Amino acid sequence: MSDTASDLWIVAGLGNPGPEYAGNRHNAGFLVADLLASRMGARFKTHRSRAQVAEGRVGAPGPDSRRVVVAKPMSYMNLSGGPVTALRDFYKVHVERIVVVHDELDIGYGQLRLKKGGGDNGHNGLKSLTKSLGPDYHRVRFGVGRPPGRMPVADYVLKDFSSAERKELDYLVDRATDAVETLLVDGLERAQTTYNS
Repeated sequence: MSDTASDLWIVAGLGNPGPEYAGNRHNAGFLVADLLASRMGARFKTHRSRAQVAEGRVGAPGPDSRRVVVAKPMSYMNLSGGPVTALRDFYKVHVERIVVVHDELDIGYGQLRLKKGGGDNGHNGLKSLTKSLGPDYHRVRFGVGRPPGRMPVADYVLKDFSSAERKELDYLVDRATDAVETLLVDGLERAQTTYNS
């Protein structure tokens, strides 16, 4: 990548590595990262940052396209900050050009909220990131809803999407990926107007 890093974005989808976690609610970020890389025609490769990365471009060819590194931290959710910080340092990207895609308990299943900065809301992946990066990264929050009854939160997010949820999952991941692309190409305000549920 010969251009200057100033026009480069990092999109980090959060999740846990390994096939046993692949269908978990906690892995919504990985699902979006996989689709974004696929749309860019890019393949994931192991990076020394302890992440899988795929590099490509988003947007129509020409001056409005964006150079993007899509990353999946391989450190497990609670330690996501380490790999993303290593990628920031390697690519020399400012924190304002980092987009984090993650599951969100406080909004209904499939709803999206995009924002920049804020707290971690008890999300261990965001806790780790904010500790390493500060709070000023962009977030694409993929709603998974609250656990039913008294089910502990940890059990709920580490369960697979239900069969009813899976019927809509491909569409919702597609929409969340559209939201990421809009944020990168057209900016946060346009993405919020279009996708914030």
